[in-house]
Amino acid sequence: MRVVFDNFRMMKELPQPGPLDVTIVLLPESSIMSLASVLDPMRAANRVVPEPVFRWTILSPEGQPVLLTCGVEVRVDGAFADVTSGDALLLIAGFNQDRHAGRSFVARLKKVARRFGIVAGIESGCWLLARSGLLDGRDATAHWEELEDFAAAFPALNVRADRFVTDGPLWTSGGASPTFDMMLHLVRERFGSAVALDVASVFVYDETHAATDAQPLVSLGRLGVHRPELAAAIRLMERTIDRPLTIAALARRLGFSTRKLETLFADGLGAAPGKYYLRLRLTAAQRLVRDTPLSMQEVALRSGFDSLSAFSRAFRNHFGASPLKFRMGLRTK
Repeated sequence: MRVVFDNFRMMKELPQPGPLDVTIVLLPESSIMSLASVLDPMRAANRVVPEPVFRWTILSPEGQPVLLTCGVEVRVDGAFADVTSGDALLLIAGFNQDRHAGRSFVARLKKVARRFGIVAGIESGCWLLARSGLLDGRDATAHWEELEDFAAAFPALNVRADRFVTDGPLWTSGGASPTFDMMLHLVRERFGSAVALDVASVFVYDETHAATDAQPLVSLGRLGVHRPELAAAIRLMERTIDRPLTIAALARRLGFSTRKLETLFADGLGAAPGKYYLRLRLTAAQRLVRDTPLSMQEVALRSGFDSLSAFSRAFRNHFGASPLKFRMGLRTK
C-alpha cells in the first residue's frame, strides 16, 4: 500500500491546473488555534499571489456544525462521507478523538487516503492516521502531552518529538504553532520560498523553528534569547519531571553553582528554582488528572512523586483540592 500511496503522491506533485484542492475534516473538541493555523496561511497565500492557489472545503464526521473547545461553533460544508479525492486531506482533532471518530470513520479514512497527495494529522489527528494503519512503519509526531501514550499505543510507528513530521505523503503536527509552520512548509514546497515569506509577513510571523525542533513543555519565547542560562535550566527541568533532580544536582549538570542558579531564577522569574520545578511537575500532573484516565498512582510517578500521599498533599496545596476531587469535579461540570 505504501508504494501505491507514494506513487500516487508523485502524480499529485506534477504541476496542477488551478488551485490546490484541500479537504479539512474538523472534529468536535478541536482547538480554534489549530483550525486557524490551517485556514489563515491558505487565505493569506491567495491574497499575496495574482491568482488563488488554494481552494478548501471543511467537513465534519457527520456533517453537523462543530463545537470547538473555546465554545465557538463552526459551520461545515458537508460530511466526511462526502469525501472523494483531492490534493490534501487535513484531519484536525483535539480531545476525545476516539469518541468523535469511530470505526466507520477510520475505515473510510483508510479507503479514501490513497486518493490524496498529502494526508495530514493535526494535533490529535495523528491518532486517526495511526488507528487506520496508514502510519505503520513511518515517522510521526503528536502533541507533546500525548507523545508517550501515542508511542505506547502504536509501536509500529517511529514517534518523534519534532514540531511536525513529513514522511512521504503522511504529515503530522504537534499543535497549533507547529501546524502554522507545516502550512508554510506546504506553501514553500508548492509555490516557492518567496510566497511563503509573504504569507509569514502577513501575520508578522518570524519562522525561527525547524520542523525537527523538539516540542517544548514551556514556550520560552524571548527568554531563550535574552536569558539562555535560565532557559537551559528550565529545559533540563522539563526533561526530568518524572525523575526530578535536587537543586544542587541540577546546578552541577548545568555547570553552575547553586547560588548562581538561585540568582538566575530570582532575577528572571521571581521564584526560587525549587518552587518553579515543583510547579512544572504539578502542572504536568494536573494535565494528566484532567485529560487522561490514568490512575493517581501513575500520575504521581509520571510527575516525579514516589509517594501517592506526598503527591496528593502537594497537589492539594497548589490547586486547592486533592487530585481525585479535582477529577471528580470535572465530571460533574
